[in-house]
Amino acid sequence: MGKTKQDILNSYQQLAARQQADIDVLDRKLRSISLSRLALFIVEIALVVMMINMGLKWFLLLPALIPLILFLVQVKKQSQVSNELAYARKLLWIYQNEISQVTTGQNGYSSGAAFESDTHPYASDLDIYGPGSLFAMLNRGNTRKGQQLLAAALGRPEPAAVIQKRQEGIAELREHLEKTFHFRAQLQDHDPVQMEQVREKLQNQLPLQLKFTRKNWLKPCLKLVPVLISAIFVVGMIYGGIIWNIFGIVALFSAALTFSQLKYINRLYYGFSGSYNQINAFASTIRWTEQTAWKSSYILGLFSSSQVSVSTEIRQLARIIQAFDARLNILLGMVLNLFLLWDLRCSLRLADWYQRSSGELLKGLDRVGQFEELIAYATLHYNEPDWTFPRINDEFSFSAKHLGHPLIGEQERIVNDFEFAAKPTVDIVTGSNMAGKSTFLRTIGINMVLAYAGAPVCASSLSLSVFHVLSYMRIRDSLNDHTSTFKAELNRLKMILDQTAGPESSFVLIDEMLRGTNSRDKYLGSKVFIEKLLDQGTPALFATHDLQLSEMEAQYPRQVRNYHFDIRINETEMQFDYQLRQGPCKTFNAALLLRQIGLTLN
Repeated sequence: MGKTKQDILNSYQQLAARQQADIDVLDRKLRSISLSRLALFIVEIALVVMMINMGLKWFLLLPALIPLILFLVQVKKQSQVSNELAYARKLLWIYQNEISQVTTGQNGYSSGAAFESDTHPYASDLDIYGPGSLFAMLNRGNTRKGQQLLAAALGRPEPAAVIQKRQEGIAELREHLEKTFHFRAQLQDHDPVQMEQVREKLQNQLPLQLKFTRKNWLKPCLKLVPVLISAIFVVGMIYGGIIWNIFGIVALFSAALTFSQLKYINRLYYGFSGSYNQINAFASTIRWTEQTAWKSSYILGLFSSSQVSVSTEIRQLARIIQAFDARLNILLGMVLNLFLLWDLRCSLRLADWYQRSSGELLKGLDRVGQFEELIAYATLHYNEPDWTFPRINDEFSFSAKHLGHPLIGEQERIVNDFEFAAKPTVDIVTGSNMAGKSTFLRTIGINMVLAYAGAPVCASSLSLSVFHVLSYMRIRDSLNDHTSTFKAELNRLKMILDQTAGPESSFVLIDEMLRGTNSRDKYLGSKVFIEKLLDQGTPALFATHDLQLSEMEAQYPRQVRNYHFDIRINETEMQFDYQLRQGPCKTFNAALLLRQIGLTLN
């Protein structure tokens, strides 16, 4: 027997409780270290005062050094524990966020408001981006790349073969969900703008900063000068005399060589060392993706173009930067540059690394975003054990059992069965106000979006082919664009007609067409639009209050089907069951609603 939603909530709560206990232990440990540091500092001061009072005796030096050494050890230990505590708090946030998602539907990650667009074929109508949206429910990514990939996958259908591979990858990633919590915790403080800055430096700035390393004389000098100056130094130590004069001339030449390129070296060092700190934060996340023995072809495909281990390349970069940091010690830097042209040597090593590995590093950073996108669906797969992966068919089809809206809470969600005919039809859905027509259309559309992204859907079963979803629901005027509601509706209809005329298989969702005109033109316009869809063989769901449109079934018995949502009126109360039924609606509630606000229809 699989896990229930309550089992999943309990597991998150247990993880959060254990994590909080770990945080409490680390807090106490940190306070203990702070007190011990303070005590050692006081002891050290007391010993120094004692040494001053007794005279600076050599035998008092050792006792005075012991507290100092222990103090430095505690400083290092405090830094380590502080890092552990910071990470533990990030991991706790991950668990608490999942608890919030399961219990209240609230998610602490970005809602994807930046991707909202009224011109998208369906995003605004189906609540794909922005607060309270599908993106807001799914997103578990902090990097801009991860969010862009998630937005793109929800914004257009993948080919059937890709969808099936993505399903396999998401199912496999679900089995590593505990690891994904750590993956997300390591990225918790990541600023989405940060990686774009790193990318800009790697792609555009660093090549310019490394340009000076391509000078023809540089490599021969790096080979010859260190050998020459070291040999002269050794000979001078043995024979002295004029040899030291020669050594001075060569040393001056070595210093001049470094000084002549100093502005380029400084620009490279200070321009890239900051980027390294940002890149290094991704090393452990990248390492996990590389070290796991993946089996699904989709995840393996993310590594297919990578020839080397990116985490290994980051470690090699770390060694170059660490060597470069020797210049921070003035005395050591002078010696190394005098004998080995150290700064120039490090610059050349960095240039070689860039030529060999920068492309791989960029792929690795992209892979972090690719995993973030898949983790969004894998977490959904874990959090919603009753949802299922849809079957993707090559032939025209749509068949759903117990289909519900994923953004409606489980306690309030009403599910319906629905199936397309063997060939495309326009299905007209009539019903009273608030009976559920619009929600049903959105339920169909948003589950299609999930299915085409490779994610589980809110249904006990779903089998469908790939359609390009087009919608016409929330049509608004625009003062800025000088667009009336009717003009906005016409623009939307033109977009739908243009896209349905193309070679792709389309599916259209229409909710109360032509609201911005008179009732006669509304009916005639709706009728001719439906006939256009019938002529093209484009399937559609058409929600309307206009019962005249339901009469089209008699004229087109094989191409038009009627469905409705009913209500029960008990004296002054309305009861909705939100269940889809065949045939046109017979019961309406406008008169009752008007009466409730003081208006009576005769």
